Amino acid sequence: MTSDSTPSVRASSALQREPSLVDQTGAGLSGLEQLRALLASGRKPGILVSLDFDFVEAEEGLAVFAGTPGPHAYNPIGTVHGGYAATLLDSACGCAVHSRLSAEQAYTTLELKVAYHKAITRHSGLLRAEGRVLSFGQRVAYAEAKLTDAQGRLLASATSTLLVFARPSV
Repeated sequence: MTSDSTPSVRASSALQREPSLVDQTGAGLSGLEQLRALLASGRKPGILVSLDFDFVEAEEGLAVFAGTPGPHAYNPIGTVHGGYAATLLDSACGCAVHSRLSAEQAYTTLELKVAYHKAITRHSGLLRAEGRVLSFGQRVAYAEAKLTDAQGRLLASATSTLLVFARPSV
């Protein structure tokens, strides 16, 4: 059996990634520069379109997303699905870490722990997920995010562990 037929080699070659909006709008830039280029472009990654929320701010170690949940985000019991809140929080944590990357680095979420503090409905109004980097090492970063309603009340919070690695070629 040759090394080309081993499961790990086949799996890694099958996981070719598509060029991302970050690749298209900010190739060769630092993470913060990439995020700012994405914001300036007005383009939205698919998840923001699907769940109808926006990327609104990026600073070093900080990322903010906002959205008003509508019927598309409801679960069968009449509140906003926890996955909507988790997605906002994961996006905020991930992009906060992204803002600290060099042009040669990428990241992926290893763990996301979400705590739900209050039920979310359409009456919650505009939701704001603010993510901040807690620590950033050579291989691992830690971030936290808070999701608040239009009155600033805490609805959910999250902590995240993220793997930092060399950016793969497209």
